[in-house]
Amino acid sequence: MATTLDVHVRMCNQEIVIFDLEVKAFIQDIRDCSGPLSTLTELNAKVKEKFHHLRLRIQELEQMAKEQDKESEKQALLQEVENHKKQLLSNQTAWRKANLACKIAIDNLEKAELLQGGDMRQRKTTKETLAQTSSNITESLMGISRMMSQQVRQSEEAMHILANSSRTILDANEEFKSMSGTIQLGRKLITKYNRRELTDKLLIFLALALFLATVLYILKKRLFPFL
Repeated sequence: MATTLDVHVRMCNQEIVIFDLEVKAFIQDIRDCSGPLSTLTELNAKVKEKFHHLRLRIQELEQMAKEQDKESEKQALLQEVENHKKQLLSNQTAWRKANLACKIAIDNLEKAELLQGGDMRQRKTTKETLAQTSSNITESLMGISRMMSQQVRQSEEAMHILANSSRTILDANEEFKSMSGTIQLGRKLITKYNRRELTDKLLIFLALALFLATVLYILKKRLFPFL
């Protein structure tokens, strides 16, 4: 019976050591975990399972220690049980710290991704704003170009109108010069006619005077022959 108990004690101790190592390995995996949160949840589930088996083996070892016939062996096994319990508590503390560190790392990573996503959205928004601004500037330049083209056409039309007006003015000036010559010629003719009329009047007056003198002379000779 004592031999069988000793075998069970050794097997229980070995299993406790194995579960303890597995717990420590999973705790290290949790420390190294950077997400996602589902991975952390899976690791915690495995750690809980190992802790459950570890507690059962420690309880079995404690029960076998109480069943020892010799007090010295009983106290020795109880001391081992106490050491395993302390190690269990130490693993639980390390597990909590590893979870805290992992959650902080995941939160920081998510914040970084959010910030990066915000920067990408901001860069996208900036690109869209720049593209819209460039499009607005292009449309403004095209509008200015159209206005300048319209102004050029209006200026050309104004130049054509001014050229036609200039030709009309030149033609009118030539007509005025021609009319001025005609007027001057008419004036000369009128002046000449006036002079001719004066001469004619003078000749008529002289002719009339000569006629009257002639009549008077004839009358004198006939009426007063003795004179």
